[in-house]
Amino acid sequence: MKKIASFLVACSMVLGLAGCAGSPVSSSAAGAGSSAAGSAAASTAGSAASAEGMKIVFVSSPSGVDDGSFVQNSYEGVLNFIDSRGSIDTVTDIVEPTGDTTAAVQAVADVIADYDVIVTPGFQFAGIGTLAQENPDKQFILIDTVATDESGNVAELDNVTSLIFAEEEGGFFAGLAAALTTKTGKVASVHGVAFESNVNYQYGFESGVKYANEHYGTTAEVVEIAAYAGTDSTGNNVGGNYVGKFDDPATGKIIGQTLIGEGCDVLFAAAGDSGNGVLTAVKEAKDVYFIGCDADQYDDGANGDSNVVLTSSLKCMDVTVERELNKIVDGTFAGGTQLLKADSDSTGFVSEEGRQQLSEDALTKMNECLQLVKDGTIVPASATNGYTPEDFPGLK
Repeated sequence: MKKIASFLVACSMVLGLAGCAGSPVSSSAAGAGSSAAGSAAASTAGSAASAEGMKIVFVSSPSGVDDGSFVQNSYEGVLNFIDSRGSIDTVTDIVEPTGDTTAAVQAVADVIADYDVIVTPGFQFAGIGTLAQENPDKQFILIDTVATDESGNVAELDNVTSLIFAEEEGGFFAGLAAALTTKTGKVASVHGVAFESNVNYQYGFESGVKYANEHYGTTAEVVEIAAYAGTDSTGNNVGGNYVGKFDDPATGKIIGQTLIGEGCDVLFAAAGDSGNGVLTAVKEAKDVYFIGCDADQYDDGANGDSNVVLTSSLKCMDVTVERELNKIVDGTFAGGTQLLKADSDSTGFVSEEGRQQLSEDALTKMNECLQLVKDGTIVPASATNGYTPEDFPGLK
């Protein structure tokens, strides 16, 4: 698994085969279930972890820990924690390949007895609430989803923390970068499945392009292919360019090639492994940039003597996962949902010299907007905040 060292620097500077387990790794490099007993169990587990080390299981579906983006960076947080503790802890990674929500939860149920801490990245694990309630001595760290019980009701539990990121902010920065860079005047974003988090990225991207057109004199157009429009969980057509899966780079490449054929010269991909197909399409084209997602993907952009990655939008998932694991050790771990945004340096974009290819003017404008997002002047549209890319705070 390649280590995203550059992303670790970036974050520190701004602060889915069911039951098929890999080898354990020792790295060197609150509501329905809330109770005093649950809190006591968490505290006891923390004390034991501090003295003896923890057995951690990292379950993903359908992407493994080498997707170069969302899952991999989340896993990096576990590895960093293990490294910081002198490798007294271990982690086993498990991949449930179907992406089915029931199968994902079952993959955790199959192994829960053998581990102290369960880390799960992705919406597929939302239904883990009942399992967590039945196992109050286990700690759960959910990334990009909120725990629900078997009836679909939100389950606030002392032993489950849900890390939710404002994806629309990352999408906004990608849209800004695209609009401020394009020479053809056509840009696009590509996504996996029209679940809330991906629609957030889409709306954020569109918001960023719209903001640049409104405030910086750009005239960028967001290109969408009707055949790949997304349908959200309520059945609404949200437009955009959706692969339909997070682990289908072949279709991702086709969509990327089609968009390039339509004249797009900057493509943003928030699609997991499917986004790697978009990256391949960009590499095979000429004078086209790729914007990475979740982690610094600059190294993945190497293309002969050049690099196709313009910049990458960031979620500091490694930092937040490591922080939650440390809370288990020191006894401060608490259940609940955390909304992580730019104001806590949890979202942003790669601005480090040598890791991006933004013009000086574009970088200045994006840093200006970063501060406006942090202080709430700009609130990019998302699937849930009631705003649209045509009408959001800060646009006018």
